[in-house]
This record gives sequence, structure tokens and C-alpha cells, in this order.
Amino acid sequence: MPKTQVLRAARRRLTQPQEDYIKALYELRRPGQGVATSELANRLGVSGAATTEMLDRLRSLDLATHDRYRGAGLTAAGEAIALEMLRHHRLIETWLVESLGYTWDEVHEEAEHLEHVISERMEERIFAALGRPELDPHGDPIPSAAGTLKMAAQRSLLECRAGDRVEVRRVSDRDPEKLRALQKLGLSLGEVVMVEAESRWDGPIRVRSGGRRLQLPIGLAAAVFVEAAGNG
Repeated sequence: MPKTQVLRAARRRLTQPQEDYIKALYELRRPGQGVATSELANRLGVSGAATTEMLDRLRSLDLATHDRYRGAGLTAAGEAIALEMLRHHRLIETWLVESLGYTWDEVHEEAEHLEHVISERMEERIFAALGRPELDPHGDPIPSAAGTLKMAAQRSLLECRAGDRVEVRRVSDRDPEKLRALQKLGLSLGEVVMVEAESRWDGPIRVRSGGRRLQLPIGLAAAVFVEAAGNG
């Protein structure tokens, strides 16, 4: 049986909470570091004891690693399942925006539910119908059907320095209120901004876009990811 079919068969045996843990482990990973049980529990809104129990279960399935000192991570099989979940999630978000008229602040929770239940056939049909997209509505890359993910070198707006000229490439989809705030400011993907002033004493970051001057609270700036803008 081909590798992708083996992984999909393994995923069909998982429960929805198990899939949620696997995806959260992938999203919280950092190079060379494990994910703390408390951090994972906080992301999923569950107790530390329940998190430890689930990690032990995923470890028995050879999908996760867990050490009380080094934290938790994913095996190669667990990472492949996480990437398939992300592919479902980001394709669904794109489909909801482009085909059903949702706004970018409405789709995350819908996709959180639907990512568990769509079939592989539906995933393939959505991908084809949308013209084989590479990015979702928030600028996040969509993993390929083969389980690869292209990540660009980006930094948050919070990390920028005065005088930096940058292009908005991605925004976090986890907080609808922040997405609505960005929409109200008129700050969208592809927007080129000049950083005029960095945050001082936790104050806002000031940027200029065209003839507009905007102030972004640090919590909002941290959810906006940028790349250096080309000349123009």
C-alpha cells in the first residue's frame, strides 16, 4: 500500500481529540525544543493530567514522543498526519472565503470542525475547484498532497525596526477580533508599509502605508508577518 494510503488509514483510526493534539503539537513546535505539557494543555483548553494521558496514548501509537524534561514532539508519522490536517484546514478556509462568501475572520472555527470530517475525495475536489491554491486567505502555505510545506523566512511586524519597508505576507488566523481590527485599519495581504516608529514602553508601532499613518498595538503587530519589500 502506498505511503499516503497507509497514513490516511492510520488517521481514520484516530479520534478527533487525538487529531487536535497532533496538529497542536505541530503548530507549537520550535527547532531543537520539545513542547511543554502546560503549553499544549493551554492551547487546547484541557488539564495537564488529560494532556499527559493523551501524549502517552499517542506515544503508544508511535505518533508522538514525550519526555517529562524535554517535552513532547511528533514522530515522522505524526508529523505527516499533522500536515494532512493543516492541508484540510487551510483548503477549507480558502473554499469558505472564495466560494461561500465568508470573511477571513469567520473561517477558522468552521475549518476546525470540518477538517476532521471531509473525505480525501472532497479534499481533492476542493483543491482542483479552487485552482490548486498555494496559500490560504491568511497567507499561510497549504501543504501539498504529498505532505510537504514551503515556509518563507518571515518575521512579525513587532520585530521590525524604524525605517524598514516591508510587505504583509501572512496574518495569524487564531483571533477573529485581531483579523477584524486589521480589516478596519485597511491592512491586508500584499500591503507595503514603512515602519516609522517602533514600540516604546509597550506602546503601539507606527507605520505608513501610502498616505495613511497607522498605529498598531503590539499584540496586533505580533500577529502580522512580513517580508522585506522590493523597490517600487
